Formats: sequence, C-alpha cells, structure tokens
Amino acid sequence: MSRISFRITVFAAVVVFAVQARAAVYYVTVAGLGGEPDYEQRFTAEAKDLDKTFKAAGAAAHVYTLTGAQATALQLKETLTAVAHDAKAEDDFVLILIGHGSFDGIEYKFNLMGPDVTGADLAAMCDRIPARRQLVVNTTSASGGGVQALERPGRAVIAATKSGTEKNATVFARYWVEALQDSAADTDKSDSISAMEAFTYATKKTTAFYNSQKRLATEHAVFDDVGHGEAVREASSDQGALMSSFAVLRLHGSQQAANDPAKRDLLAKKEELEQKIDALKYQKAAMDPADYKKQLTTALLDLARVQEDLDK
Repeated sequence: MSRISFRITVFAAVVVFAVQARAAVYYVTVAGLGGEPDYEQRFTAEAKDLDKTFKAAGAAAHVYTLTGAQATALQLKETLTAVAHDAKAEDDFVLILIGHGSFDGIEYKFNLMGPDVTGADLAAMCDRIPARRQLVVNTTSASGGGVQALERPGRAVIAATKSGTEKNATVFARYWVEALQDSAADTDKSDSISAMEAFTYATKKTTAFYNSQKRLATEHAVFDDVGHGEAVREASSDQGALMSSFAVLRLHGSQQAANDPAKRDLLAKKEELEQKIDALKYQKAAMDPADYKKQLTTALLDLARVQEDLDK
C-alpha cells in the first residue's frame, strides 16, 4: 500500500470513529509501585486527583482507580476484564499508568506490587476491550520502550519518554493531571479537553519545569495514534487525528449538559460535529479543495446551530 493510500485509509477510519456519538467513557487509572515513601505518596495523590476529576464528569463516566495494595497485576487484569465485559464498541476507553517502569532493551515492564506487568500483557488486556477508540497514557519512566507493544489502529498511545533508555523518574504525570484540571488546556474552546490538548499542555509544562530547574531534560514525551511505526512528539498530517478527536474530559457546561437528559443528545451531536471537523482538517491534503471547503462550512454551520440550542 502506498503512503498516500495508507493515509487516506487512516483518515477514513478516523472519520468513522469521529462521527459516532460517545455513549460512555471507561477510565482506568493505576498508581504503580513507588519504591520510596515520597514517590508512593506522589503517585497515589496523582491517581486520586484523576479519580476525583473523572467521577465529576457525569453519569457517562465509569471510573476505576487502583492504588496501594490494590495496584497489582491480578487486580489490573480483573479490572480490565470487567471493562471488557461492560464496554461497547461505541464507548471510549482510557488507561492511565502512573509510577515507575523499566526496559531491558527488549521488553517494557510497569512496576506493580508483586509481579510486574509487561507492555505485551497490557496490550493483550486492552485488545479484549471492545471500545474501538482507546487511549493509553503511560507516564512512567522508560515508557517509550512500551509504545510498540501497545500500538493498534484505533488506539492512541502516549509515553512520557521517547525511548526505554530514559529511565529517570518523570514529572509528566503531574502535568497530565494538571491539564485535566485547568480549563486553559481547552485551547480550541470546545468545552472539552482532547488527548492532543492535554498532551501539548503537559509537554510544555514539563519542558518549562526542566528549564526552571536549569536541568537537562531526562524525559521527552511522544505519542502514536495510527497504530504503527515510530512515535512522534508533534502532530502532523500523518499523526494526531485520533488524539485531536478524542475528548478525554468534558468541562463545565458540557458536564452539565451530559447530566441533563434534555441536552444529552445535543451534546452528543456537538461532539460528533467537532470530531468530524477535526477529521476533515487531517484529510485536507487528500481532498478536493472545493469539496473540503463545502464539507467544512456545512459542519461549522451545523455546529453553530447545535451550540445555540445548548446555550438556551
């Protein structure tokens, strides 16, 4: 398959994902083994912050958080098995790993109480979950070494490090959590924070942290959302479509609308249109300019009408 044909295939798949209204979101957050009291406290606090944030997202959010003695390979497997049983194809699935990781040059491992879990183990568990749109956010040290094992079409993978050789403890998790708590991360003012917006926010904050400390950065976050090849640090025509269309969290009015049966359908329509617009932007290079302009204008007008109804 040619590179252009592959890109068109990817874009078409993203459009299919984007136009489906999100029925529910399954969030699984795991705070792994700290090894030292300060790391243990930090990892647990970050996981609990996410737990609180996700539970405030409304009735469509199904939240599972594993910390301390619960954060074991067995408990993680049981939790993901429960999600696989309950989730539907049209739902979204988000897995967030916080803690330490290791990489021996061949295999990535997420450090948990008792046996560790490998990148291949994580991939196998996630593969059983029927949700077609998935996001795995691995904020651990050496997390870049696990990207390849987790790659799959329809699954965006974020790693705090660009490779398995960046083995120092990371700060990326701190700023990923902050991104989901700060409305400033919603740069397109869509009343939701996408995976790309959270990634961009967290990477900028991470860079600023090392600059302020006058330290050489020991972590460089990357992502892959096409399911193959090398992870990247910035969006392009080849990477970023799924990340941009994946709403990790609704904000303010969107949360209220999600809990209002009278507005829930309108909110779903709004998300569908926003995701369609994002997908169109990534298809632009492969489309006829007149057709692109026509489709984009129609989608923007429809979005304006839906937003007007939501604001009433």
